[in-house]
Amino acid sequence: MEQKLEGKVAIVTGGAQGLGEAICLRLAQEGCSVMVADIDQTGIEKTIDKIVKENNNRALGKFTNVKIEKDVADLVDETVKQFGKLDIMVSNAGVLFAEPVEEFPAEKWMKVMEVNLYGYFLCAKHAARVMKPQRSGVIIQINSKSGKKGSYKNSAYAASKFGGIGLTQSIALELAEFGVRANAICPGNLLDSPLWVNSLYKQYAKTRGISEEEVRQYYIDQVPMKRGCTYTDVCNALVFLASEQASYMTGQAINVTGGQEMH
Repeated sequence: MEQKLEGKVAIVTGGAQGLGEAICLRLAQEGCSVMVADIDQTGIEKTIDKIVKENNNRALGKFTNVKIEKDVADLVDETVKQFGKLDIMVSNAGVLFAEPVEEFPAEKWMKVMEVNLYGYFLCAKHAARVMKPQRSGVIIQINSKSGKKGSYKNSAYAASKFGGIGLTQSIALELAEFGVRANAICPGNLLDSPLWVNSLYKQYAKTRGISEEEVRQYYIDQVPMKRGCTYTDVCNALVFLASEQASYMTGQAINVTGGQEMH
């Protein structure tokens, strides 16, 4: 199989499980050396083991809380120290709490903004300080269809993701002259992911007064292609955006939603 990203170095935040783990594995398959960043040290080690076992690629990990600037700065510095450069920054770490707006605890609302938006800013900031002098690099945010359209009883998440698209566009404008591109991917609902299985079905069943099975079917019914988004769907778009095939694309927020979102 042709490796589209052979010899590249990538950081993936939130790389210890779910979509983040899938992104790490796919980037390794495409020829990348990968730095796995997360707050779950055990998960980091499991992802690294999978990368090495399946691809014989070089992979390292670093405990990183994306809300803490020193953590993110150290992550980037360690990556450059170990691998010599940084080609791809994937800002994937995220959290979601869903509450009616008038009942939303302010500290929970702010935590979503801190991880999803401020954390992305820190990743982009510290990637940019390495990529600008290189005059090359790609910053990719894992956004959401909720970055394009408001989300019912989910104001913090939507606000953080709308903000992420504005940040992506602004970074893209600023870094274009230095050969650095910034794009976002807006997946549909990853209905089999840990986020949904361990958390969202329960949250949405509670806030909407229906069963978890009815929640799942409700979200499938919203999609013209009648299925949930998969990790492979997202990774296919990510590999394209990270590759030279997308060399004329920056500041974009690409929908991967089975037709659910078209704007």
